Amino acid sequence: MSISRRRFLGHAALQAAAASSLSAFGLNAAAADTSRDQRFDPGLARPAMPLGQLAQQGRLPAVVIGSGYGGAVAALRLAQAGTPVVMLEMGRLWTQPAADGRIFAKTTAADGRAMWFKSRTEAPISTFLGLDVINRNIDRYAGVLDRVNFPGISVYVGRGVGGGSLVNGSMAVTPKRSYFEEVLPQVDASEMYQRWFPLANTVLGVNHVDPAWFEGSAAYRFARVARDQAHQSGFKTMFVPTVYDVNHLAQEELNQVPRSALAQEVIYGNHHGKRSLDKTYLADAVGTGRVTIYTLQQVRRVRVSPQGGYLLDVREIDEFGKVLADVQLHCRKLFMGAGSLGTSELLVKARDTGDLPRLNEEIGRGWGHNGNVMAARANHLWSPTGKLQSTMPLMGIDDWEHPTRPVFAEITPLPTGFENWVSMYLGVTKNPERATFRFDAATGQVRLDWRREQNAKSVQDLRALLDVINRRQGTAYRTDLFGGGKVVADNFTYHPLGGCLLGRATDDFGRVKGCPGLYVVDGSLIPGSVGVNPFVTITALAERNLARLIAEDGLAA
Repeated sequence: MSISRRRFLGHAALQAAAASSLSAFGLNAAAADTSRDQRFDPGLARPAMPLGQLAQQGRLPAVVIGSGYGGAVAALRLAQAGTPVVMLEMGRLWTQPAADGRIFAKTTAADGRAMWFKSRTEAPISTFLGLDVINRNIDRYAGVLDRVNFPGISVYVGRGVGGGSLVNGSMAVTPKRSYFEEVLPQVDASEMYQRWFPLANTVLGVNHVDPAWFEGSAAYRFARVARDQAHQSGFKTMFVPTVYDVNHLAQEELNQVPRSALAQEVIYGNHHGKRSLDKTYLADAVGTGRVTIYTLQQVRRVRVSPQGGYLLDVREIDEFGKVLADVQLHCRKLFMGAGSLGTSELLVKARDTGDLPRLNEEIGRGWGHNGNVMAARANHLWSPTGKLQSTMPLMGIDDWEHPTRPVFAEITPLPTGFENWVSMYLGVTKNPERATFRFDAATGQVRLDWRREQNAKSVQDLRALLDVINRRQGTAYRTDLFGGGKVVADNFTYHPLGGCLLGRATDDFGRVKGCPGLYVVDGSLIPGSVGVNPFVTITALAERNLARLIAEDGLAA
């Protein structure tokens, strides 16, 4: 993948900001003019004025809340159009090593860097052989992964500059067109598949594994075993595009470069190989010189300004959770990119407390978990899955065309570092159940009313697929991984979607109804399901929407 000068400068500025312990930064244009051939120069990062001082400058042209996929697109395209952007990110910047030489915590030896202000890790696999040997006690810190626990479901989200791109498995899947048209019928599918999906894939750095290399890789024995068993059972499989650099992956196996995917790194961050947003869209955005990122900023309230535009109550914290300042920002245009949970929670609370009284009743509705459930099978001793397993999935069982139980089952690793004979799957199912975010006036909190029993169809559908494989192979489910002897984990999701649906809570391009100058740009626009890993769809939809908004809403300088 070729790297533009803008991306090089932006990425270097992000590194320099972390090295200089800056919590607010942009690109130093003067330094950029003299740093063409330098890999690292602390002068590339321009310290930003404190948020409180910025607030005194008057109304800001544009604020983007969140630095995930939708927010990153918004920041880049607005900046390219000439609009200065202030980006507020709840988490910290993850680009420079700590005293131990590591940016992220080791997956097998997690510390506070692993999770967002928790005293114990909360991994999706909670036990092994029935023993509580996976999770461990940690110090409370602004870690990279959060598990937000509601009564009926838990939701994994990324915390940091780059959002979920820091902690996902890099599976960059474009949805089947027929299902995209079913989910978002108001969006021109031809335009999406001819223009916006290709653009998103290009900027994200999506690449494809060499099938010949895959067949010989010891790190993907687990995937080949599961693939062959699926084929023997009458199912189709497909290679999955990835934003992990497949050339780096091949070099990892040869020990020619530092290992990351082959060193059990994924949910607590990857040191090498992954093209997370801080290396793509956000680097491009910072490289324009018009984007300033403020980290460790929690937006607590959004309301209408009497002078026009919006007022934001923002709390600045340090990496240990200490409150440093409470600031009120005034902006002309506001872009919500805080993710399905963050955006929905802020807007539901604003509507129901009267801060944004013109928000309609559709705010908070239509949330879904993309049909996520997880299960594992125990293979025979003569079907080993390998001691070395890459954490980056590259294959899935594609049974989405089944007439009654569509399933896309990612073939996922269980990288324990020793032979475990396990085939594991993350199911994406077509579950019609939806939930609503509701404001609890007594506690001042926003709750999600998803009930565990709403997962019954997802559990049933994934089991129906895997039952066929078990019968054909003479194998059984693993019941020792999810706690309580469970066969299918139905208590968490990696793929939260919905809450501010396109065409219902917003118009067909993300303009929030009743609130001029307020926009939603993230996964909360998508009604609960997209049939595959959603980040490419979120990115492409944001590209499509921002192009229209910039052209029509006076967002270009």
